[in-house]
Amino acid sequence: MTILGDKIKTEEQMHSSIKRIAFQIYENNMDEKDLVVVGIAPRGSELAKELGKSIESLSGIKIRYGTLKINKNNPTENLACDLPLSELENKSIVVVDDVLNTGSTLIYAVRHFLKIPVKQIKTAVMVNRNHKKFPIKADFKGISLSTSTNEHVSVILKGADSGIYLR
Repeated sequence: MTILGDKIKTEEQMHSSIKRIAFQIYENNMDEKDLVVVGIAPRGSELAKELGKSIESLSGIKIRYGTLKINKNNPTENLACDLPLSELENKSIVVVDDVLNTGSTLIYAVRHFLKIPVKQIKTAVMVNRNHKKFPIKADFKGISLSTSTNEHVSVILKGADSGIYLR
């Protein structure tokens, strides 16, 4: 066992999951001309870019990327998005994160966009851990893992160690 833990998915398997999720998002948004894909910084932003590139490659949908910064220890404080809310009114939004654990980060991210009228908000994650404390789900997911709360899941999208690890 390495410091990263046991490899659950390889880079190739992860990219296959990204492509599958992109197809699902496209199927859900076939009638859209543009789509807002917002990643929760830092790792959700990387995943959002990969998903967006994959959606663009298989469809005519124009992707608008955004990054949402959330203080995971106090998610109501200093939440910031690099896209102005006024420009997202009546748009379809996909909020992306690497791992859905308790749902806290994802629910506060979605809450941010509920300040304006939107067409729809969907969520996408690479790993769903099923430890939810909040009524939120991943609409699109790469893998569901039943883990204990003391285990740690890491998603590394690029580099020699890319993959999904359980430690």
